[in-house]
Amino acid sequence: MSNLDLINKTILFVRGKLANAEGGHDWFHIQRVYKNALLIAGEENCDETVVKLGALLHDIADSKFHDGDETVGPKIAREFLESEGVSEDIITYVIQIIDNISFKGGNNEKHFSSLELDIVQDADRLDAIGAIGIARAFNYGGFKNRSMYDPQIAPKLNMTKEEYKSSQAPTINHFYEKLLLLKDKMNTQTGKQIAQKRHDYMQGFLSQFYAEWDGEQ
Repeated sequence: MSNLDLINKTILFVRGKLANAEGGHDWFHIQRVYKNALLIAGEENCDETVVKLGALLHDIADSKFHDGDETVGPKIAREFLESEGVSEDIITYVIQIIDNISFKGGNNEKHFSSLELDIVQDADRLDAIGAIGIARAFNYGGFKNRSMYDPQIAPKLNMTKEEYKSSQAPTINHFYEKLLLLKDKMNTQTGKQIAQKRHDYMQGFLSQFYAEWDGEQ
């Protein structure tokens, strides 16, 4: 099977698997991350097949929607890739990307590092910030029936992985607990440049949000 056929089959598989997913973690999220990854990969000397597969399969079963079980996504990805006759070394590489991509409160210890992981991780993080990041944050907050903002509940920084995963804090807190931290966690030069622009956009949004909250013009 050619790499193009494999990528096209992967796209069809992921679109079908995420047909009923929550709006911030659906096929369109995958598509945006895929485009981000291709943009960054174009500036790097990397294995583009691994980058493409990692981007397409990174959120095939987000643990947030599987009772926190982080093994579901890698298992589904492996079964799919094996069914398509992909070599074991590529499968292992892609699974390592899926296993190590998440933020998890900023305390997720990486057990694997590579340029391809850096690219896919940056691509995923870019979709968590800027205008799309704002929309995704409030979409997920509504999905979980969380309040938009509560001045009495301060953001909690330096959470453990378990605290981050179980947090029920208002959506605005998520900006301080994750989104505004991502700019300084980018790996690639291209990722850093794009992240800065999106970071600035979020800061402008927050200033406007607080002004409107306080009844200012």
